[in-house]
Amino acid sequence: MIIQSLRKFLDHIEPTFRPKGRLENLSAIYEMFDTFLFTPSHVTQHAPHVRDALDLKRLMMYVIIAATPAASWGMYNVGYTANLAFAQLGQTPTGWRADFLLALGIGFDPNNWIDCYWLGSMYFFPLYVTTMIVGLGIEMAFAAIRKHEVNEGFLVTGMLYTLILPATTPLWQAGLGIAFSIIFAKEVFGGTGKNFLNPALVARAFLYFSYPASQSGDAVWVPVDGYTAATALSHAKNGGVAAITNHGITWWNAFIGNMQGSIGETSTLLCLLGAVFLLYTRIASWRIMAGVMTGMIATATLFNILAYLEAVSAPAYTIPFWWHLVLGGFAFGTVFMATDPVSGPITNTGRWLYGTLIGFMVILIRVANPGYPEGMMLAILFGNVFAPTIDYFVAQANIHRRFIRNV
Repeated sequence: MIIQSLRKFLDHIEPTFRPKGRLENLSAIYEMFDTFLFTPSHVTQHAPHVRDALDLKRLMMYVIIAATPAASWGMYNVGYTANLAFAQLGQTPTGWRADFLLALGIGFDPNNWIDCYWLGSMYFFPLYVTTMIVGLGIEMAFAAIRKHEVNEGFLVTGMLYTLILPATTPLWQAGLGIAFSIIFAKEVFGGTGKNFLNPALVARAFLYFSYPASQSGDAVWVPVDGYTAATALSHAKNGGVAAITNHGITWWNAFIGNMQGSIGETSTLLCLLGAVFLLYTRIASWRIMAGVMTGMIATATLFNILAYLEAVSAPAYTIPFWWHLVLGGFAFGTVFMATDPVSGPITNTGRWLYGTLIGFMVILIRVANPGYPEGMMLAILFGNVFAPTIDYFVAQANIHRRFIRNV
């Protein structure tokens, strides 16, 4: 009954947003809400179009579904880490988040998963809402000016961007980062489907280089003033695997996600669960994922050999590939960022090369770079830049091979 009433209401006000209607300039906004709530009534019926059950809206919803387990765990983990820090320091949380939770009767017990989840959600949702308001507002403004529809692509961008942010990112920084990305990495190139860089990663990179004090890999979680929990990658950078385990982080902890890190990146297990779903629904490319893994394993093993032969003495060279898999944003980036169909290659061979390049670069940055412990963000952006070139040479090689075959 409610759905039918909503459909009738939207049909009733539709003429207002059509050509010569009073709100003609806001037609893009009407289309956005209409197509978000209901399946569009105008679909292709005949050749040359190919019709199937997958459209842009469903594709985006599949990605959000795949990322939800990692997001849910991230909220719990953020709350647990904060509550544990409060308990160890013997301090009582303060601020608007604490006041709001206390008003609801929520405590701050690290052993109570409900308390942890609630506190973590008070970090995640303000960032997410800020991102959606700013990002969608900019996209709607561009759509109104250009007189085209608002695409559903930002639903995924906003979700993934929030999940790769440190939990304590100031809201104004989150809004500024996504505004920069949507304008300069997406809309200036024509909008959804025309950007050559991943918008979520551009926003994260903008914040990292503009505000390193609050975005660095060494301080992605600062629950209270005067307390900073360094990430496992930061420990590994300075002392290898031994430094990680000395801080109470086992490989299993890292695989499950029970450690410090950005909101949605800590649980490799749930990222892999999302990968299974995306591969089953054929949303993500298994070639890219396999290429990233291949490049990472090969490069990490090469550095391990150099360390074994005592060609280098830096502790980071000794980290084996199975630890790189569970540290930082490697798993999340492999599953949700590197497989972006817009900023990645479209040829099958190109996807293998692209993934391998990312896997190689992430280890190179993590191990050989003295200042930046993480590397997945920059590695994927580097791969985005070369994706068109990779496709070009793959296509030229195919043309040349067919020419030789037919001569």
